[in-house]
Amino acid sequence: MPLILEQFGTKVRKYRLKKKLSQEKLAELADLHRTYIGQVECGKRNVALKNIAKLAKALNVSIKELF
Repeated sequence: MPLILEQFGTKVRKYRLKKKLSQEKLAELADLHRTYIGQVECGKRNVALKNIAKLAKALNVSIKELF
C-alpha cells in the first residue's frame, strides 16, 4: 500500500483520538460508513477529495492539516 495512504490514515486517526471520537461517531459526523473510516485509518482506501473535505470538517481541522 502506498505510503501516502498510510500517512493520511494515521493523521485521521490522530485527530479522531485527539477529539475523543470513536470511528462510529466520526463516520456519523462525516456522513460516511464506519468501516470506511477504519479502512482509511489503515491506509487501505484511496480517499476521494470530497471525502477528505468531509473528514476535515467533521474533525474541525483544515484539509491541509490532514496531510
